[in-house]
Order: sequence, then structure tokens, then C-alpha cells
Amino acid sequence: MKKITLTFILLITMGHSYGHEDKFLVEELASFDQPWSMAFLPDGNFLVTEKPGKMFLMNQAGETLYEITGVPEVAYGGQGGLGDVAIHPDFNENKTVYVSFAEEGENDTRGAVVIKATLNLSEEGGALTNLEYIWRQVPKVTGRGHYAHRMAFSEDGYLFISSGDRQKFDPAQDMTSSMGKIIRLNDDGSIPADNPFYNDGGVAAEVWSLGHRNPLGIDFDADGKLWNIEMGPRGGDELNLVLKGEDYGYPTVSNGIHYNGSNIPNHDTRPEFEEPKEWWGDGYSIPVISPSSFVIYQGDLFDDWQGNGFISGLSSESLIRVQFDGDSAKEIERFDMGRRIRSVEEGPDGALWLLEDYPRRQDTSKGRLLRLTPHSH
Repeated sequence: MKKITLTFILLITMGHSYGHEDKFLVEELASFDQPWSMAFLPDGNFLVTEKPGKMFLMNQAGETLYEITGVPEVAYGGQGGLGDVAIHPDFNENKTVYVSFAEEGENDTRGAVVIKATLNLSEEGGALTNLEYIWRQVPKVTGRGHYAHRMAFSEDGYLFISSGDRQKFDPAQDMTSSMGKIIRLNDDGSIPADNPFYNDGGVAAEVWSLGHRNPLGIDFDADGKLWNIEMGPRGGDELNLVLKGEDYGYPTVSNGIHYNGSNIPNHDTRPEFEEPKEWWGDGYSIPVISPSSFVIYQGDLFDDWQGNGFISGLSSESLIRVQFDGDSAKEIERFDMGRRIRSVEEGPDGALWLLEDYPRRQDTSKGRLLRLTPHSH
């Protein structure tokens, strides 16, 4: 069954304390049940995941071509369920996609996993086949939060996976656990021999960086540098330049505080840890953004935004634009979208595409698919 497709265009006035004028048209194309991620195929069609466990193939008119079958059963609940989808750089040749999701374990535990699969598409429909589990979060733990499990491919073909701390704090500093880390793998799931902790063996061998809390967006800039956006504790959301083998300090340091009000020393008290390049909140007031995804814009449709980062915000109900200057970064513009934004992606023609979360935690109405283009487009 096809989803209802909406075809009208909204002109939204983007208010912000910085006083910027309107910047883009917002086209509302479709709606979904708790959408979580999207990824464009080389032909311009794209995949959308829904957290309860469904995946759809869409065209750029917002029409659902069909539901993808063969999606594994997911551990749905809380922050868990079907997560990210990434396209192999050589998809035209191998038809390979990567999917992350939460998986049930024993004794009421669960954890994030990543599979690689063949995406078979025909006029009759689409299916995931040849499923292979290439990574599992270790260990599985209780609770349903902070899976993270965003994915990105580097220019040289390595798969990077963000792994949240699962709200367990200390594992982010424990090298026998993959929680609270950025992971680097070969495209088949094997571990590159030049990973920083490869010679330590075990789980440590797959780790690229550590000391992360809930890294919900990762992307590479035009120079090949990896950046990640991270949901902090109470205050302290942060944007990091992710460096090989470095420790970003959580939970030992953070520019936020614990939700119970207890203090966490700031980054500047422990210079051995990498500091964020930009951060939001001071732990007590809450001008945080609650980031949910991240993309570095490489297109030319918005010609003055090329090389900028875009962060989707949940509690801030916003799209945040970040400008980079070498190894530094700064928020320079924020657009009020009026809804919790779950995902932002760049489309093939340079348009920005957003997926809304459901509006409030208590509200299970649909999340819309939005396409942003310049006024002159």
C-alpha cells in the first residue's frame, strides 16, 4: 500500500535571535511512522527507515515505490528500533547497503548491530537479501537508550559507526566495551590493521576514538576530516573533530552536568582529553539543541552554504547551520522548524531533506518528509 503523498509547498518564515531573513522554501512530500533515517541511491531514489521496523523506497516526488521486505526483527522501544541506512560507495556494482538497528539479547538486554545486505530492486518490489551481521555493540545491556548507531563511509572506503554509551556512563572509557566509541571497519566488517588500538586485540581493535556519550551524527568534510555531533548530558551538546585514537573524555569531563544535578568537570580541567570544537548549554540553563543527525553540505544549490554543517535538532525543533574554519567550528544560523527534526540529508541536486520526529514524546502523529530549496530555485 502506498503512503499518502502531499504535494503542496509551504513558505516558512525562519525566526531566529540572530535576525536572519527567510532562506528557503519547504516542500512537504510525505509522512511516516517515526522515521529515523534516509539515504539516497545513485539513481536518485532513496530509502527511509521507520523506527518500529519498516523500510521504504521513495522517489523524489515523495511517492512510496514500495516497502522493502527482508528487514530483520528489531528491538523496538524507547530510543531503540530500526536505525540508520548507508549505501556502499560501489552500490552500482555490488548493490550493497548497511543497516543499523537495536537487537534483543538475553535477560532483558539489547544492543546495536549493523548488517550488510544486498538490496534487490525490480518492478515487482524490493528486498534485503544475503544479510550478514558485521558488527555488534559489546556487551548487550539493559535499558533502551543511547544506541547512536549512525554510519558514514570515508572517501577511502572505510565504514565508521557511532556507538552510544547506552546510558551506562563508564563503558565510554572501557576498552573492553564498544559503547561510547566511534568504530572503524572495512566494508566487509573486518578490522583495519591501521586502527589505533588494533594491536590490543578484542573489542579495542575496532575503536577509532573513545569517550563519547551519544554520538548521533557523523560526516566527513571535503578535506576528509571526520566530525561528529553528540547529545550531551544536561547541557553540553557538542560538535567534535574526531581524531584517530583520541579520547573525548566522557563521563570524566563534559561541559554539561548530570541530569540529577551533580557536577561533571569541564573539558578545560583535563587537557589530556579532546575538547569539543563547538558546544551548546552550560549545564544549568538549557539552550541546548538535542542533536539527532548531521551532514556536511557539499552541493551548490545553496551556493553560499557549501562546506557548512547542518544539525537536526529535537528539543530545539530546529535546523542548525555550522561554519567551519580549519579545525574550528561555530554555529552561525538556526532555523525554527516548529517540529522535532530527526534527520537531515543532502539530496543529489543539492536540496536539503529533513525527516521530522513525531512532534512530542506523548504525540504519536506522523513525522513529515520535507525538501528545502532556495527561493530562487
